[in-house]
Amino acid sequence: MKRLLAAALLLAGCGSAGTPPSPAPAAPPVQARVPFPGVPAAIEADGVPAVPAEVTRRLAQYQSARSAAFEDWGPNGSMLISTRFAETAQLHVVPFAGGRREQVTFSDEPITNAMFVPGSNDLLYSQARGGNENWQIYRLDRKQGRSVLLTDGKSRNSLGPLSRKGDRLVYSSNRGNGRDMDLYLLDLASGTSTPLFEARGAFWSVSDWSPDDRALVMLKVVSVTDSRPYTLDLAEKKAIPMFPEDKDSPISCSSPKYDAEALYMACDQRSEFRQLSRDSGKTSAGRPLLDILDKPWDVTEIEIHQDQIAYVKNEDGASRLYFYGQGLPMDIPIGVISGIKFSTDGTQLGFTLSRPDSPSDAYSWDIAGRRLVRWTYSEVGGLDPSSFVVPRRISYKSFDDREIPAYLYLPKNAANAPVVISIHGGPEAQFQPFFSPLLQYWVNELGIAVLAPNVRGSTGYGKTYTTLDNAAKREDSVKDIGALLDWIAKQPELDASRVAVHGGSYGGYMVLASLVHFGDRLKAGVDIVGIANFISFLEKTSGYRVDLRRVEYGDERDPKMREVFEQISPANHADRIRSALLVAHGRNDPRVPFAEAEQIVAKVRGMKRTVWTVYADNEGHGFARKENRDYFSAATTLFFQQHLLQ
Repeated sequence: MKRLLAAALLLAGCGSAGTPPSPAPAAPPVQARVPFPGVPAAIEADGVPAVPAEVTRRLAQYQSARSAAFEDWGPNGSMLISTRFAETAQLHVVPFAGGRREQVTFSDEPITNAMFVPGSNDLLYSQARGGNENWQIYRLDRKQGRSVLLTDGKSRNSLGPLSRKGDRLVYSSNRGNGRDMDLYLLDLASGTSTPLFEARGAFWSVSDWSPDDRALVMLKVVSVTDSRPYTLDLAEKKAIPMFPEDKDSPISCSSPKYDAEALYMACDQRSEFRQLSRDSGKTSAGRPLLDILDKPWDVTEIEIHQDQIAYVKNEDGASRLYFYGQGLPMDIPIGVISGIKFSTDGTQLGFTLSRPDSPSDAYSWDIAGRRLVRWTYSEVGGLDPSSFVVPRRISYKSFDDREIPAYLYLPKNAANAPVVISIHGGPEAQFQPFFSPLLQYWVNELGIAVLAPNVRGSTGYGKTYTTLDNAAKREDSVKDIGALLDWIAKQPELDASRVAVHGGSYGGYMVLASLVHFGDRLKAGVDIVGIANFISFLEKTSGYRVDLRRVEYGDERDPKMREVFEQISPANHADRIRSALLVAHGRNDPRVPFAEAEQIVAKVRGMKRTVWTVYADNEGHGFARKENRDYFSAATTLFFQQHLLQ
């Protein structure tokens, strides 16, 4: 669910480098910043006209749509969810399916990753300030209505799993040196933490405790295609690999979970995809016995309760829920399933389901009754849900004849529709058809077709596909956008003369790169927290994540790779950008530093091009606060009305 929320917040063939672009018409002068009505106090909007009331009035209904996410099972069969009734997502308890939501946290900052403390009504949760992603762990005493800080208040901390006994929790923190995410044990009775394991330059993710609580299973994450399982004996505090370490033969595993006799995980050791695998621990030399139990497509989540094994597969972007031993998937509407967890008695499996035509809500699967149970009913601003558009899966050929998958949201009775190409971040991510109120507004109210491609480098289509854009091959993914423009030109219901690009984070880089290479075919671009210069990005991104990014993008310290970055970074080719540009960024962004926005804006404006900017003082990597998100959505809509639709 967190991945879907992040995507929702952000959603919001190359031309010759030696050919100079033709002159573009001079842009109107940049407006001085004026405190227009409706602009939040933390927003600095420059070049953005006042948003007309007719835009905000109808858009407000779409922006009023809510969503809910399953977090945990509570006492007496209740459910803990996260949802928003004011500015930010807070925690609520639902006593039974369809019951009234009881709000239990009241904060001006979003709350995430929550769970009940076993044997009590207390809660553990994570919270950061101003979008800086320095998550702190709190314990909420619900009797007193008071939260107690359990971490240092400064470093970045990530909740891990509870022990089987329920008395301890493992979490990761970079409090040691600000970079490495070391592991700590939190004693829930005393609230004290003790060091457990030093990361030593690697990124570790803990997944589960052994049945006897004497060991942990965790992943050493090098990249999206190289994540290997290890066991950590709590007495020895030594990580033992389950596979021989071989840099030339990377293996990607995820979601390792124990039952009473074996360890299950999703692993691509023998496949292009992560398959459900079983380690019985009966072989020598540390090599597990792997029984491949499934067919292609990635297994994305695994959950176990006694002899029940539930798992989710990502089948061409849509989630399917399975139970091991039952061949067919459960009868659940097409959408994206996340956060699966069995109830304490094992009779239900809770999860979040996001459908393309309905907001995310909390659900459970009644195992004995073999039926889907809906726990929350999120509002859609009084709109008619039947009007929402469900996307169509399409594919097109790129420069190397490779098929590129994409989703097309087409307005009803479309004829010569303008197009917004929405490019996901990551790049090790995938566009999946979840509900976006803003996207539905563009399609239904403005008659814009939205195309969401999964260009090379996306996950979900095999490990080879995921690596096709690595390092020096970066611009091959940009060529996939050029091929999509060719495809658009052949579709009678689409208008190839009115196309814009839109994307966040890595998708923001793709927007800028597309404007550099295909400016004569694009009318506008919206860059949200995007990378403008790979060298400055890698030099200034937060230390705890730089090694993972270097595996994907390349190492800027390598002279050859640095030369590639000089050639492909959009900031070095701002003179080629002729389309209207909107740049949005949070000043507290720890992933893509705010300076990335500043440098591209200064260079494009220096060329006398049209640039709108929306900067937020209290946001990080995306806009999480409703008032900020609402304003940015309205500004983006106005931007498309003025620079795409006309």
